[in-house]
Amino acid sequence: MSSTSRPQLHPIGHRLPVCDPRGVTVTASQAATLPLPDAPAGALIARLHAHGAVPVLVGASREFHIAEPSHLTLGMNFSGTALCQGTIAVTVRVIPADSSSANTAADGQSTDRGRQLKSQLATAAQVFMSGQFGIGKSEASASNATSASPSSDADSAPASLKPSDAPLDGQLRKDIDSLPRRVNDQFNNQGDMVNFVIVGSQKDIQSALAAANWHVADTHNKDAVLNALEQTYDSKDYLAMPMSTLYLFGRKQDFGYEMAEPIALVASRHHFRIWKAPFTWRGAEVWCGAGTHDIGFAKDKRNGSVTHKIDPVVDGERDNIGSSLQGTKRAKTLIYYLPPDPVQDAKNATGDGYHSDGRLLVIFLQ
Repeated sequence: MSSTSRPQLHPIGHRLPVCDPRGVTVTASQAATLPLPDAPAGALIARLHAHGAVPVLVGASREFHIAEPSHLTLGMNFSGTALCQGTIAVTVRVIPADSSSANTAADGQSTDRGRQLKSQLATAAQVFMSGQFGIGKSEASASNATSASPSSDADSAPASLKPSDAPLDGQLRKDIDSLPRRVNDQFNNQGDMVNFVIVGSQKDIQSALAAANWHVADTHNKDAVLNALEQTYDSKDYLAMPMSTLYLFGRKQDFGYEMAEPIALVASRHHFRIWKAPFTWRGAEVWCGAGTHDIGFAKDKRNGSVTHKIDPVVDGERDNIGSSLQGTKRAKTLIYYLPPDPVQDAKNATGDGYHSDGRLLVIFLQ
């Protein structure tokens, strides 16, 4: 992909600089609300579905390696009033994956990978500071947030999920009936529904989740930035995007887990929180979980800052968690259970609505 600028005639006295795909010089106040803060103002930027919903810098030239069909959206790095005058002509060249010219020199691929990692770290830091932990930006920043369309199907479990038709044990059913149906935030706003239960020791759960490619989320934004820096400089992917704290049984989650493609992790991820229940079943620990699928960014209706937007069909994430564990052969039995007071239509703590068939998925580990 390459780009060049084409100046146009403008009224005498117009002092805006000529648009340049590499960016233009602007004042500090103009640079404060850029969609991509780490890139020059006015520079050519792109958004690809394959790289998540966050824009990346194109500049004068950029090569993308796309492993799946993807929509490409091009734009300039400013919001609101234009920061330059003229137009930018863009040439997009698509090279099939099996083409020899697609396999450029190793140093070229390394450079592109380095750009991806740099952009990944920068956008992660942007999210940390712009509302994920309440360090909100302005209303203008929130209005630039992006979101994706939900893709889950609540009417049926994924083909890979094979639940049992066996009835749930009476005592365990009684204990699950006593559980809170929803978690809450620090202001006691009710949020995500408790949509799965895992029976097994902490050690067995952690081992099973690791085998299923779930990653423990960072719990503090400072730790997250340090971990991202360390892993990016080692040319690794940062797979531990932090998640906000929610509460069940009057305490914050014991663990948070997530799963996503590394570059897309900032915007889109499967994730859940789990709490150890105040009861056991036949001597085994019981863990309660609330899982949702982040599909982009949206305005936090509590304070106007930026937060993750969830897929409103939350049953898809419940079933994804069960399917991932069943695929590792670490889950012995999975049983759906409908409690007497199911959650079927509600809103999470940030104001996003969601719906469910109300069932919990009870997962018994080996």
